[in-house]
Amino acid sequence: MALRIYNTMTHKKEEFQTLEPNRVRMYVCGPTVYNKAHVGHAMSALVFDIIRRYLDYRGYQVSHAMNFTDVDDKIILRANEMKVDPFALAEGYIREFEQNLADLNILPATIKPRATQEIPQILKMVQDLIDNGYAYPLNGDVYFRVRKDEDYGRLSGRKLEDMQAGARIDVDSRKEDPMDFALWKSARPGEPSWESPWGPGRPGWHIECSAMNLTHLGEQIDIHGGGNDLIFPHHENEIAQTESLTGKPFARYWVHNGMLQLGGEKMSKSLGNLVTIEDFLAQHPADALRLMVLTSSYRGPLTFNDEVIATAERGVERLRSALRPALPGAAGAPQSTLDALAKQMETTQATFIESMDDDFNSSGAVAGLYELVRSINQARADGARDAELAPAQAKLRELGAVLGLTLQEEQRGAQGADPFVDLLVELRTEMRKQKQWAFSDLIRDRLAALGVVLEDSKEGTRWRWNA
Repeated sequence: MALRIYNTMTHKKEEFQTLEPNRVRMYVCGPTVYNKAHVGHAMSALVFDIIRRYLDYRGYQVSHAMNFTDVDDKIILRANEMKVDPFALAEGYIREFEQNLADLNILPATIKPRATQEIPQILKMVQDLIDNGYAYPLNGDVYFRVRKDEDYGRLSGRKLEDMQAGARIDVDSRKEDPMDFALWKSARPGEPSWESPWGPGRPGWHIECSAMNLTHLGEQIDIHGGGNDLIFPHHENEIAQTESLTGKPFARYWVHNGMLQLGGEKMSKSLGNLVTIEDFLAQHPADALRLMVLTSSYRGPLTFNDEVIATAERGVERLRSALRPALPGAAGAPQSTLDALAKQMETTQATFIESMDDDFNSSGAVAGLYELVRSINQARADGARDAELAPAQAKLRELGAVLGLTLQEEQRGAQGADPFVDLLVELRTEMRKQKQWAFSDLIRDRLAALGVVLEDSKEGTRWRWNA
């Protein structure tokens, strides 16, 4: 089955066909860097990291651009409140966000443009839109003529007449039409600004992404992504200004992720109901957040609460369990067990591709991984040696890596404590031989309280740090 992707523009799944064979141009709207990034930002980054990794796996060469909006009203306001330089403020948050992405095992974008580094391209695009009659200067500002674009609203499904009825005309009565949006904003005293043919100012939000796309990926791209809160007005306006200039379809596929919800509301800085990425990672493994995203539909809302996090952590531990070595003294599993394990490897591979080819159905792909985990653990219980487990474990690691899962054990205790745990386990084994059950249980319980899990079998006892 060919890869099919849900296209927000057409409201249906479509077979994925790229502009160039085996090459994907993908642009994903990045953050406006005026505060610490939260797990809602992480969700969008994780979704498109998973998409990118799968496209890589399927043999595509992916050019992945993710921008930073590093000049904006929110940045200027926060910088003024903190009495710091707005550019320094933005730079600090960009570095923090890039570290957050690395901590979440998210591949860095191949292209990372910033609004402040694209000013010449933005100025040219604005001037070209003016020259073609799609925009007009007004006392240092420049606005896009929305009514000049006959197809305006087709991405969001909104009609201009309906938007007109709900518009606040008193926002700027100077405009030709209340729905016209800013391409260039004249500078106010004390704000960062650049010289332009219309006077000192800075770019509007929407023009940044269009200019970055044209500069770094060309007039047409394969995938334009972002959160579904960007469909209107941001992506709608991007389409209007870009296609008015080029006369070509902007993006072949519009892909939008749902929102992370805390207490039934979208997580956002403005609502003040956010959990920063740093705070999450201080208490939970990165794989847990990724598995939360993987086991849900990327297009739908994702509930964020303690119960959901705990379920994800148990899921991560379940996946990791299959990567443990053979039981001490394993003599080899029956051939029927090994045949079943080999068969499950093939089934899991097929399920994985079939699921991911269906609009990146990662929950179906993960379900296939769990089936492989079950077979691996059964083979271990049946006495499989390390060499007999290795091919299936390698397949689990391979497919897990396609989804961005590290499946690494979290070290809850210091590595220097390992020899002491070994000693206590050895002591407990001796106590069990002497039938001193109370003492052996005490050691087990005290180790459990410290995050050490003991696994007893007829061949002996093995221990590990709990995830």
